[in-house]
Amino acid sequence: MGGTAPDREVETDLFIDGHRCRSSNGNRYRLHNPARPDEIVGSAPAATAEDVDRAVKAAHAAFPDWSSRSYEERAALLRSVAAQLVADTEDIAFRSRLFCREHGKILKETMLEISRLDLRFRQSADYAERLSKDEVIAGPPFDTIVTRQPRGVAALIVPWNWPLSILGAKLPQALVAGNTVVVKPSRNAALAPSLTLSKIASLLPPGVVNFVTGAASEIGDPLVSHELVRYVNFTGSIDVGRHIMKLAADNITPVTLELGGNDPAIICHDAELNEAAFSRLYLGAFMSSGQVCMAIKRLFVHRSRYDETVDGMTRVCNTKTVGDGLLPETDIGPLNNAGQHRIVTDMIAQAKASGAELRECGEVPDMELYRKGYFQKPALVLDPEPDLDIVREEQFGPALPIIAFDSEDEVIAKANDSRFGLCSSVWTRDRDRAVALSRRLEAGYTYLNAHGPMAQDGRGPFGGFKQSGIGRNLGYEGVIQFQEYHSISGPEGWLL
Repeated sequence: MGGTAPDREVETDLFIDGHRCRSSNGNRYRLHNPARPDEIVGSAPAATAEDVDRAVKAAHAAFPDWSSRSYEERAALLRSVAAQLVADTEDIAFRSRLFCREHGKILKETMLEISRLDLRFRQSADYAERLSKDEVIAGPPFDTIVTRQPRGVAALIVPWNWPLSILGAKLPQALVAGNTVVVKPSRNAALAPSLTLSKIASLLPPGVVNFVTGAASEIGDPLVSHELVRYVNFTGSIDVGRHIMKLAADNITPVTLELGGNDPAIICHDAELNEAAFSRLYLGAFMSSGQVCMAIKRLFVHRSRYDETVDGMTRVCNTKTVGDGLLPETDIGPLNNAGQHRIVTDMIAQAKASGAELRECGEVPDMELYRKGYFQKPALVLDPEPDLDIVREEQFGPALPIIAFDSEDEVIAKANDSRFGLCSSVWTRDRDRAVALSRRLEAGYTYLNAHGPMAQDGRGPFGGFKQSGIGRNLGYEGVIQFQEYHSISGPEGWLL
């Protein structure tokens, strides 16, 4: 793959059956810098249905050998991959800078995402011993061994917002479980993920890891509906998840869907609200310009602490610099694409038109750049009406409604009044209150006195309730999602 100087255009390839390759028709598409939309960062292959078919068949052919290896053999290879992912610091720096330019998020976040991928491989490898143990059930009436088998070819579909972190919640888990894979990164963030996937795939037997890039409209349906795909793991929007579920139904293909959220954070009357807490609240809401599925998207504050919270959030947001993510002084980069920028700015405009108080915070050193790129300053929307889009829908951008409440029953009802149910958080000094409120929240994950990626334990399962999805990624549970149970019974006293 080309590209040696950080700011040159980079060309990537597909990776199928152990080889880098072009798309079958030779077509490519360009990726632009969201901070400077007229700047071309590089290009990626526009794969076809034929390429998808080749990739799936390569994974299918590689499955018997890969699945027949012991858990420890597969784990050893994953540990070797993990070591190689962090062995070359210059390569990490190059991919991080490239990722910043194609995605928009600030450089220290892209470096964090790329440099920590190895951890997910090591964590998955560490489950090998536990995975290797069958459950035994002695008779009467029968002796039974309950074991598990890998499903086969897994299609892993990754979004643009945190593609490598989310890849790390699917790929090593699928591999240690014994599956082979075809990965489809998002069209909007394909360059750094492709370079990273090529590195991973080249360290494993041919066909074990394959990936294709391009438009979902061209290759998404052929991948999900392929008769040799035995499992689909998708992260993205509700609308696309619903479409994938319908397609998968034709072949009775099981799916795991992580479909975003509208996360509530609850600030109780006894919460500790010092500067450290406001910094954690800021990160929970505005990390990656708010383009995080588990970001705070509704901030509920006990009325007795409302003014204090609004002032604290305003203060911390006003210290942030909005601009090009490559610059060391930048705290908030642009949104990834024009469509997402329009969604966020429309929500803000609707809230403002409704009469809600709006505070747009932060410093903009380069206003000309700000106007050209897909930028939005951190926006706090104070006590908006509950039927506004900024309250009901997922903003996926740097805009946060702050809503007052008076009682615990009231705030639990408001927090749960959503079609989403991904994550949540409770902020209180009282451990018992924290746990009691957490148990009442309809969410797959609840953080205490923090929120978001920097507060998450990757050893726990992650996923959502309601329309936030089906199934779980991460943790031991995220590995066995890639397997089917297999029961073996025999006469009592003979089998065991």
